[in-house]
Amino acid sequence: MRIPMHQAALAVIVLALAVAAPWLGSSYLTGVFTLCLIYAIWAMGWDFFTGLSGRENFGYQLFIGAGAYASAWLDTNFGVSPWIGLAVAVAVAIAFGLLIGFPTLRLKGPYFALATLAAAVIIQHLLVILWEYTGGEEGINGLTPLLLDPVPFYYLTLGTALACGVLLVALARSRWGLLLRAIRGDEASCQAAGINITFYKIAALVISAACAGLGGALYASYQMQVSPQMMSVMMLIAVISMAYIGGLGSIYGAAGGAVVLTLLGETLRSAGEYRLLVYSLLLIAVIFFLRNGLIAPLWRRLGGQREVAP
Repeated sequence: MRIPMHQAALAVIVLALAVAAPWLGSSYLTGVFTLCLIYAIWAMGWDFFTGLSGRENFGYQLFIGAGAYASAWLDTNFGVSPWIGLAVAVAVAIAFGLLIGFPTLRLKGPYFALATLAAAVIIQHLLVILWEYTGGEEGINGLTPLLLDPVPFYYLTLGTALACGVLLVALARSRWGLLLRAIRGDEASCQAAGINITFYKIAALVISAACAGLGGALYASYQMQVSPQMMSVMMLIAVISMAYIGGLGSIYGAAGGAVVLTLLGETLRSAGEYRLLVYSLLLIAVIFFLRNGLIAPLWRRLGGQREVAP
């Protein structure tokens, strides 16, 4: 049986990432690729909700920070294992997804995006105000790492990112994903057909939030600290840029965009302020001239596909 080119390419990429860690030669490079994978989890989660439902979530950083802070707070205050913290981080992010999704997903036009952004900003300020419990602007430091060796932690992150990607792509290609695209195309007609559009949108938001919280807990363990900056607008812009440059509405494209932009940022770190200029020019060029992104069109061409959705 002939294996499609895009599936063969995926197998080669995963194999290359799996064998790369022992040969990177430094903990710095291992850390850079670990960071690429964490951002890939975030970008795939954001793209899953926004790409399928068409509703821009500008409060995604809230779920990232919620998962990170939940894991960190339990670790430093009660000595809870960071492995248990991973599960708690996902649960807390899901809870925030439900709390925010029920009242805001009924809003029309840009009001959902503004409402989610406002929620994230409010929580970020509360982290500073409640400094006795959250550490204020300095955050929470001295976390217990999931794994002491950076190479096993890299493999843990790789496996997590791969599992998230496979699950999200499977959901996007299922009947459930088809219904979300239908709701994005004509919400009124879907509602008239008896489809519970609120349920499907909230479920998609919850799954997106779970990915954000899981990635947030991994990031907290990687940095061994959390701070209110994890809920900043800059974090949101970084994740959205990765999804758009990779290709909006394509889970694998968002993951590729995360890897490309993270590596580009690290490569241009020595360029100082010019790094931000190159980063901004690339984003502008993709938005204006490559509306489907950089990664997704190449991937679909390998698979012999023409459709925009994954």
